[in-house]
Amino acid sequence: MRPGRPDTVPAVRTVGIVPRLHSESAAQLAREMVARLAERGVQAVVEAEAGVSGVPAARGRELGSTADLIVVLGGDGTLIHAAGLCSGREVPILGVNMGTLGFLTEFPRDRLWEALDEALSGKLHASRRLMLSAELWRDGKVLLSGAVLNDVVVSRDALSRLARLDVSVDGSEAATYEADGLIIATPTGSTAYSLSAGGPIVYPTLDAVLLTPICPHALTQRPVVLPADLPIRVKLVSRGEMFVTLDGAHGRHLQLGDEVQISTAPHRTVLLKNPDLDPFAILRQKLRWGAR
Repeated sequence: MRPGRPDTVPAVRTVGIVPRLHSESAAQLAREMVARLAERGVQAVVEAEAGVSGVPAARGRELGSTADLIVVLGGDGTLIHAAGLCSGREVPILGVNMGTLGFLTEFPRDRLWEALDEALSGKLHASRRLMLSAELWRDGKVLLSGAVLNDVVVSRDALSRLARLDVSVDGSEAATYEADGLIIATPTGSTAYSLSAGGPIVYPTLDAVLLTPICPHALTQRPVVLPADLPIRVKLVSRGEMFVTLDGAHGRHLQLGDEVQISTAPHRTVLLKNPDLDPFAILRQKLRWGAR
């Protein structure tokens, strides 16, 4: 598959199913999917952490390393979790929305079986989404690392003062932010936390990175869109309770002098596209974007 271009999905022999946690409707749907796929001679495995009884199961990382197709039964949070299970493999993900908003889970529940048939027969096109690699460095050691589909967030706790964050881009000094924090987002993540903090909406297949300050002290410090191939370094130069989180799932406290280094990940997340939707249709549907 070529970056930024839609491609069809190769032959599927094993399907990994990732249901939303603590959702009986998602669990029951997973059981039904396992049975239907077995009738077609396709092996289906459910993520063990979901706790669905009566089905073949495997730990999430094992599922992500062996599946030819992943089906998400949940919302965007479940899909982001599924993307993190793939360990650098570009596994096509079919997102079925079991929630309310769902920017990434493009297929409604009532289109599940039709969409699954199309995915298995290779009729659905894929959107390859940029991911970022992030590392937290302290005293020459990496304390936290991972790849994100949405964002890397440096933020303070409720009682901490404004943070001072030195930011460099491609080795050059860019800015010192005095703010509640900073969001480094992908185009996919531009409609998540970054949007709430005043960041722009970026076309999801664009190769770009967003820097969005959270409540900056200087109103002139506005969000910036950068080329994706420029490495970014964020250094904490003030004291206070600060955290770094990766896609809202993994995180660590920061200390004075800690650095978060962000670069383009070598792999992408492959999302199967609903042929009835495009990015603008999703914005109109989910945000009433452009509505009068």
